[in-house]
Amino acid sequence: MVRRALGAAVLVALAAAVVIWRLGFGPEKAPAAAQAPAPAIPVTAGVVAAQDVPVLLYGIGTVQAYNMVSVKSRVDGQIVKIEFKEGQEVKQGDPLIQIDPRPYEAALEQAQAAKQKDEAQLAGAQLDLTRFEKLLGSGYQTRQSYDNQKALVAQLQAAIKGDEAQINNAKLNLGYTDIRSPIDGRLGAKLVDKGNLVRAGDNTTLVTITEVKPIFVNFTLAQGALDQIRENQQKAPLVVRAYSADDKKQVAEGKLTLIDNSIEQATGTIRLKARFENDDESLWPGEFVSVRVVVAMRPGVATVPSQTVQEGPNGDYVYIIKPDDTVERRAVDVASIQDGIAVVTKGLSPGERVVVSGQYRLTQGVRVKVSSPQVGAAG
Repeated sequence: MVRRALGAAVLVALAAAVVIWRLGFGPEKAPAAAQAPAPAIPVTAGVVAAQDVPVLLYGIGTVQAYNMVSVKSRVDGQIVKIEFKEGQEVKQGDPLIQIDPRPYEAALEQAQAAKQKDEAQLAGAQLDLTRFEKLLGSGYQTRQSYDNQKALVAQLQAAIKGDEAQINNAKLNLGYTDIRSPIDGRLGAKLVDKGNLVRAGDNTTLVTITEVKPIFVNFTLAQGALDQIRENQQKAPLVVRAYSADDKKQVAEGKLTLIDNSIEQATGTIRLKARFENDDESLWPGEFVSVRVVVAMRPGVATVPSQTVQEGPNGDYVYIIKPDDTVERRAVDVASIQDGIAVVTKGLSPGERVVVSGQYRLTQGVRVKVSSPQVGAAG
């Protein structure tokens, strides 16, 4: 029994030794299979472009007619003729409305007749004065009679001047019956009809005329921009661009003509005005527009599409595509983003390739697959 127990113990010891040997000194494990390289990440690339980029100030403006006239009657009377169509363009002096001229023609004739009467009386009085003067020395006429006749002549001369004033006034009123356009412009809606009676004292507007060529845009900017605007305006009138209300389409370009003489204290803004030729009538009175003032130009700066620039915890950055199609994360300084273009003043050089889209999967040094290359500063 002792021998059997001893043999079993020996067998157990030998088995344990074999296991230990295999664990510690047995043949080495086969090397793991080599890992396949990570696939390249698809991205859209662009090229850094050198471009002259304007420095812009943005605002909201209202289009204002260069001149606006409310046409009203200056005499009383019935409208007998309307010589325009609503919305038509007119020139200065074009006929618009005719008021019944007959009462004023009669008043003119009456004033002319009064003058003729006084002129006839003056002629007789002057003859009598001449005769009185000749008889004064012989004693057949008294000094008093002579002086009275002289006063009558002066009175009649004054009456004729009054008659001339009445004639001029009658001619003026007669002229007011023919209402003509005082300016070049475009007519609005007709506010009276033929046959209506108008009175000068009622102050009723008959039609409005707005001059739209040229035209103004009033707008405001923050007072912090005032020094920059004034400094550059002294060199040359600043260019002002008007865009549609949605800020997508440029509709006109003009010049800055007014920098107001005071700042609005309630809003901290300065009021400005720009003049546009508006030959194509792209601007309309009362319209709201987006305004951009070109205060300076940045010549030959690096530009990329705005989505190229990413914002990180330490500032803006872009991914540069190296010749071996790996990427480098590079910090940049962005001066402005306008019209979908980022103006980069530090960190990029013209001609470099950058990642425009697909950055969310990128890290430093990864390989990329470039697709759909595009110019970095289009537009």
